[in-house]
Amino acid sequence: MNLQEQLAELRRRIQRIERKYAAQAKADSRRPERYDLSHWLGGHEVETPAGKHFEVERIWERHRRHGSVGIADLESLPADLLDAVSGGEAGQSPPQRWCFLDTETTGLAGGTGTYAFLVGVGSVTPEGFRLKQFFMRDYGEEPSLLAALSDHLAQFDVLITYNGKIYDQPLLETRYRMCRARPPFSRLAHVDLLYGARRLWKLRFESCRLVELENQILGVEREGDLPGEMIPLVYFDYLRTKEAFKLTPIFHHNAIDILTLACLTAIVPWAFRSPAEAPLEHGAELTGLGRWLARAGKLEDAVTLFRRAIEKPMPDELLFRTLWDIAQLEKKLGRHGAAVEACTNLAASPNPFRAAALEELAKHYEHRERNLSLALDMTLAALAISDTAELRRRRQRLEKRLAVPRTKPLL
Repeated sequence: MNLQEQLAELRRRIQRIERKYAAQAKADSRRPERYDLSHWLGGHEVETPAGKHFEVERIWERHRRHGSVGIADLESLPADLLDAVSGGEAGQSPPQRWCFLDTETTGLAGGTGTYAFLVGVGSVTPEGFRLKQFFMRDYGEEPSLLAALSDHLAQFDVLITYNGKIYDQPLLETRYRMCRARPPFSRLAHVDLLYGARRLWKLRFESCRLVELENQILGVEREGDLPGEMIPLVYFDYLRTKEAFKLTPIFHHNAIDILTLACLTAIVPWAFRSPAEAPLEHGAELTGLGRWLARAGKLEDAVTLFRRAIEKPMPDELLFRTLWDIAQLEKKLGRHGAAVEACTNLAASPNPFRAAALEELAKHYEHRERNLSLALDMTLAALAISDTAELRRRRQRLEKRLAVPRTKPLL
C-alpha cells in the first residue's frame, strides 16, 4: 500500500470514529445526568475567593463497622494514643482533633506536573466518621480546592496519612507553592501510619499496602475496586468527556482508603503505646515490635516480646533469627546464663545462625568458664559449618593453650 492509499485509509478510519462519537453525543444529549456530578456523587459546587470547585460529604454512622473496628470505637481512643508511634510528635490530642488525609493524583511520580485532583479528609465526630472530598473539575479549579482545604484543616492538630510523609504532603506543598499559596501543614503534627504498620507486619505479610492490611487485619474484602494505577487515566478521560459517572469508582476508592486508615489507627498505635500488653497473636508481629523496642534502647521490653514471639506461630527462619536476637540482648543485659541457653538451642539444629551460636558458646566457655576443651569443641563444630579466618585463629589459640601441660602446685 503506497502513501496515498495509507492516507485515504486513515481518513476513512477518522470519519468512522467521528460518526461514532457524533451518534453518542446525540444520544447523550437526551441523558444530561451523564454529566451531572451531583447526580452521581452527591455534593455541590463551592465558591471561594480563589474560584470554584466541587465538594462531596458522606458519613459512616456510629453504629456501623468497617471490618473488625466499629465506627463508635474511634471516638473513645485515648488522647495519648499517637504519642509513642509518632516519637512524641503527636503529644496529647483527642481523636476529634485528628484528620485522615489521602489524595488521588494525575500521576505517581510526583513533581511539579502532578496534580492532586481529589483530596479526601476524614474526621471523627459525635455523629460518626465524616469524610469531605475536595475535587477539581478542571485544572483551573486547583486554587479554590487548595484554599478550601486549608480552611478545613485549620480545625485539626494532627494529620494522619499512609505514606503521606513521602508522597501526599510533599505533593500538596508543591501544589500550594505553584499556586503562590502557603501550605497549611507546618502547624500539624504528622503521623504516617505506614512506618508503624511496617514494623508490626512486614515480617508477617508479603505486602503492607493499605488494601492488603484492610483485608488481612480488618477482614474487609473490596469488590470492584479501581486499581490505583488506573485512576489518572480515568480522570484524564473525565477531563476529555466530562462524563461524571466515570468518577464514581475514584471517589469510592478514596473514601474506603481513608476509612481503612482511620480504623487501622485504632489498632496500630496501641502496640507502641503499651508493648507488653499488645494484643498480638502472631510471632512475626511481636518480633517486629520487639525490634523497634531494641532500636529504641528498651532491651528488657524487647527480650520480653521476643520470648512471647517464639511461643507463637512463626516461620522457622524467623524463629531462629528471634532466638539469635534473644541471645544477643541477654548478653548485653549481662544475663549470660540466658544467653547461653538461647545459643545452645540454636546450636542444636541446622539453621542460619548455628555457626554464630557455636562461636558465641566457644567464647563463653573460654573466657567465662575457663573450659578450654569445651570451647575447642564448640569452635571445631562451628568450623565444620563456616570455615572463617577468625574461627581458625581461635582453634589455633585454644589448641596451643591446651598443649601446655598444667603443673601441680608444690606442697
